[in-house]
Amino acid sequence: MLDRLLRLGAIRRPGPGRPRLRPDRVVGDKGYTGRDHRATVRRRGIRLTIPKLSTEHRSGPFDRDAYRARHLIENLFARCKQFRALATRYDKLGDSFRVAWGIVMTTLWLQG
Repeated sequence: MLDRLLRLGAIRRPGPGRPRLRPDRVVGDKGYTGRDHRATVRRRGIRLTIPKLSTEHRSGPFDRDAYRARHLIENLFARCKQFRALATRYDKLGDSFRVAWGIVMTTLWLQG
């Protein structure tokens, strides 16, 4: 899935122009620490932040700040899944589901 995500994932530009297809950095959890995942990302010239497994003997730079930002986003998704309509996707239409996400995010923002 990582290769497909990198092929299809587009990042919008702030203004006119085509979206770019290469992010600056990929941050993942330990499930993506395999050699083939790392090679795929490096082949595209993308920086990588994935923690190593305890069984790996790899050494190299690891950006803790980028990984902490990823953890905050994971916590946000966990808070959003407390709302049953998002966790189970009751809505049949994509627009209704998108509006539900907006309502939940606004509610969480107001709660502080």
